[in-house]
Amino acid sequence: MKFDDILEHLGDFGPYQKRLYLLVCLPSIIIACQVLLPVFILDIPAHRCAVPSLPNDTYAIQGSWHQDLINQSIPSSKDGWSKCNVYSYNTAGNRTVVGCNKWVYDRSQYESTFITEVDMICDKAFYRSLANMILFGGTLIGALGLGLLSDIIGRKKTLLISIVLWAGTGIGTAFSTDFISFATLRFFTGLSTSGIFMTAFVIGLELVGPSKRTIAGMVIMLFWAIGLFVLTICAYLIRNWKTLTLVTSVPSIFFLSYWWLIPESARWLLSKGRDDEAEEIIRNAAKVNKTELPPKLFDKSTLDDGPKAKIWQLFTTPSLLFRTLIVFFNWFVVSMIYYGLGLNVSNLSGDSYLNFTIANIAETVSYALCILLLDRLGRKVLHCSAMLLGGIACLATMFPVIYGDESHEWLTTILSMVGKLGASGAFAIIYVFAGELFPTVLRNSALGASSMCARVGGMISPYIADLGLLVGGDLKTALPLIVFGSASVAAGLLSLFLPETLNRKLPDTIDDAKQFTR
Repeated sequence: MKFDDILEHLGDFGPYQKRLYLLVCLPSIIIACQVLLPVFILDIPAHRCAVPSLPNDTYAIQGSWHQDLINQSIPSSKDGWSKCNVYSYNTAGNRTVVGCNKWVYDRSQYESTFITEVDMICDKAFYRSLANMILFGGTLIGALGLGLLSDIIGRKKTLLISIVLWAGTGIGTAFSTDFISFATLRFFTGLSTSGIFMTAFVIGLELVGPSKRTIAGMVIMLFWAIGLFVLTICAYLIRNWKTLTLVTSVPSIFFLSYWWLIPESARWLLSKGRDDEAEEIIRNAAKVNKTELPPKLFDKSTLDDGPKAKIWQLFTTPSLLFRTLIVFFNWFVVSMIYYGLGLNVSNLSGDSYLNFTIANIAETVSYALCILLLDRLGRKVLHCSAMLLGGIACLATMFPVIYGDESHEWLTTILSMVGKLGASGAFAIIYVFAGELFPTVLRNSALGASSMCARVGGMISPYIADLGLLVGGDLKTALPLIVFGSASVAAGLLSLFLPETLNRKLPDTIDDAKQFTR
């Protein structure tokens, strides 16, 4: 009996599957907090060089005498006083401009961030982008390394190893005192979150029947969005980066209980010849669901997915090559834009907490709309519309920057939020759309390759989000959004060349994929 036939007897989404699926979705809440934590702990408050002759200098002006002393000690710049230089006076009273080695920060929004802790500004400003890139690099290595490990020792053991690493590195990050220790711990945080998300999701989704997998794959994104709201509340209430990091990391210890709450993957057990253990899990699920299973569950056809193929066969004809490259490019762009816009919130004008909350609302709305419209409008129309909506909104930010003034900064923020809505929706859709475009014989391998492209896009996103730090001036806010918008429009237009998959027989073999036209 085929595994999907067993699931039909079990019930597509019965009480057992719902309970298990809820358990595997819960880590997404804390993972979302961990991944987007840099929005707050790596935010750069307003700052300037400290007055060399004033030991207890503060960013806030203490009086006219203080302002006169600042004017004598620190060069002025377009944005106020210099952030990186001070005047040095010789014995003759002549002054020269030199780099400063001490800074004062505006404490009105944050008590502290990691930036203020280690003075990660001026010639060290690029460290912020590097730290975020290292996190996403960890997710890439985690997907590769822990994916292989889960095939060898099992999904459940890999999940527990990931959780232990996740809890240790997340909590350890709060005690970082320099960039190297911070970046190293963030790398392993990214690595472990990748392992948790991947293995837990596989365990939870494999017992969901085929008719419910699409909706189940979308619902987990809502748990991610809940995590972003949790992060907003915690960050608003806790303005110290160490405490905030601890508060968003300590709950990960709870998930150690999954060793007792979550079963091993039945498919993995079968692939290792441990049929009795797999049958015990499935029959327990049937008991909870109050369904009857046939006396004999497994035979040689249970895990037989048909003929096998190699990933390179997707590049053997012009049509398959073109389609595959479009899918890979869309994964790359949608990941780059989603994480880039998330990290870019702190670079926008206005209150960071309000901006982040509005972005989270836009993201939640986009997921709800995708769940409602995916089976009505189709994958291609919805994905292309989301990419174009997000891209055009981001590109439109150049107009208030070029033709407006400070009173129009709110418009740039709103357009950025519309961009986030489009990017979030596209991120959710591409999981379903790409999975249906690839033939069954290569679906897992092709989605793995697509995931690699997405993680590379995530690694690049921090550098684009921080482009404004390099150029300054009027384009400081708009330049990252223009880059994200251009890429989104290009990817959205290219997706029009992909075939629609709604209500169509999906390709099983390479030959089927060749005939799967628009």
